[in-house]
Amino acid sequence: MSLDLPPVAPAVTAELVQGLTPRLRKRLDAGVTKLAGRPSVRDGDTVRIAVDGDTHLELHAPGGTVTSTDAIRCGCLLAPDCLHRAAAASAAPIADSEPDSDSDSEPASQSMPDAAPAPVGQDASDPPRTPAASASKTISTDAQPTSPAEPETPTPDQRAAAQAMYDAAAAVLEAGTDGAGAVLQAELLRAAHTARISGLPRIAASAVSVVTQLRAARGAEPAYRLSELTAALRDVLGTAHRLPGSTGPELASLRGTARQPYTPDGSLRLYGLFSEPVLTATGYAGAVTWTADAEGRLYTVSDVVPGGSGRAVGAADRAIRIGDTALTHRELSRAGLAVSGATVSPTGRLGAGAGVRAVRASGAAWRADPLADLWALPVAEQVARALTGGDGLLFLDVTLTGTVREAAGDCLLADCDGLTLRLAAAHDHPALPYRENLRLLSDAPGTRLRVVARLDPSPVPRALLLAADHPCDPGVHVDLGLDRLQHADLPAPAMVPAGSPPTPDEAPLHLLRRRVHQAASAGRRVLAFPGDSATDSRRLGRYGFACAGDLLDELHSAAADRSRDVFGRLVPADVNRFAHAWLAAAHYTEEVDRSLCAAAWGADPALPPSP
Repeated sequence: MSLDLPPVAPAVTAELVQGLTPRLRKRLDAGVTKLAGRPSVRDGDTVRIAVDGDTHLELHAPGGTVTSTDAIRCGCLLAPDCLHRAAAASAAPIADSEPDSDSDSEPASQSMPDAAPAPVGQDASDPPRTPAASASKTISTDAQPTSPAEPETPTPDQRAAAQAMYDAAAAVLEAGTDGAGAVLQAELLRAAHTARISGLPRIAASAVSVVTQLRAARGAEPAYRLSELTAALRDVLGTAHRLPGSTGPELASLRGTARQPYTPDGSLRLYGLFSEPVLTATGYAGAVTWTADAEGRLYTVSDVVPGGSGRAVGAADRAIRIGDTALTHRELSRAGLAVSGATVSPTGRLGAGAGVRAVRASGAAWRADPLADLWALPVAEQVARALTGGDGLLFLDVTLTGTVREAAGDCLLADCDGLTLRLAAAHDHPALPYRENLRLLSDAPGTRLRVVARLDPSPVPRALLLAADHPCDPGVHVDLGLDRLQHADLPAPAMVPAGSPPTPDEAPLHLLRRRVHQAASAGRRVLAFPGDSATDSRRLGRYGFACAGDLLDELHSAAADRSRDVFGRLVPADVNRFAHAWLAAAHYTEEVDRSLCAAAWGADPALPPSP
């Protein structure tokens, strides 16, 4: 969308679309496209759009966000129930329903890289282990026995909200990206608003992510990824399906939390690791700097707010917002930080409250203590940690061996303790230098590097490269999403064995995964065409994936299930059956991918990582 519009709250968009007549709803997508080509002017908190020579549309966004329907005004004769107001709301970015106005709390649903997990042995959501809590376990034998408390169950409002969310998401899946226009998006946003006010922030955030991905797909935006749309849609349908029957801890997990509280953590001595740009399809941009203490616990300093690629590129040179320090993100990634009165979120993000003090301190090289210990942990244990809810980061020593062609482009091949590893770009946006740096490193086979990467679950060992040693100076590192390597930075070519490493014989799970992605993209109809899935099912069975073959058959059968009434007319398709079949297939592929990933790395995802 070319218009520079302020973010609009999901409830505002849903209400404006709901107020349209059926005739205007049919014209809404065309109205959004037409509005994109009209000139606009921003004056402070107001954006004015010239609909035509005599009609103007205004969006008032005090504080930067449109939070009510009255804030969108149109001068046409059909206002306030006109198409223009709904089209403007549908074209604008989706606002965060919980703006992060407090420096000591953050939206739990905000899309940014996860940070360090809670300390071993204690979940982030557990209450503090106080002496009073321990003393409560010593109860007098004279006390009357008490009945065990009934496990908490969802409220009627939450059950209704989950059902409404499931219905809205199933309708989106039925239509696919091409058919999920502004009307279906508004229904999903309405369900997200209902879920949020019912105390279900997790599913509400996932629904907003689905709408953002749909808009990116329909607008052919470079940030759109079909895999991300599929994952968000799977999370919405899966959470809505499980929530009505959940209790206790499972219910708490499915509900989620609207904001992550910051808890005191005393004084910290941190060492910079690396910085990475953040640019998400949900409209956030900025930078995150990763640091570690002497025990290897990871902490992040984040500056991520609504924005585009320009902000992602420039945020690294902004001063961090902790205490009075003047360090930028780029500088902190190579220096250190001494923090007093620190506050930390459950994901390891450092708070910037009024009581926090921070000053610059000396840093440490990756190959020096205490950071070198991060690379000492066996790779299999690091992967197990990433697969069991860790931060996803891998600290690896590799030797570059060549390149391999993938559907998304070339990626580096590297040897990691005898394991052939694929290192791919962490982001494909042309404003970020990830892809260029990987292409340059491919000209230096035989180079040994110490790298930081993020695990990318795949049947073959694969990770997204974030930072690496400088090829000619192991004493410094390069943030591959921010720094640009030059040919002069490369060492002389080393001799490497001729030939390419063998390609492993991968299990044909792509036969099911491809159908899952096709349905998310093109809707039910793409799987409803006449055809026979028996060949693919038999092939899956030969590899030991009989369940995958059954799921594939059911997915095709549910898509093609169209019965007729007594007059021979086609009745509406069973959307619920198709959504259930798709959800089962999507969940299955996710779990099998996780297991195959663990096997490829020699890890055991069922075992917790070592302390």
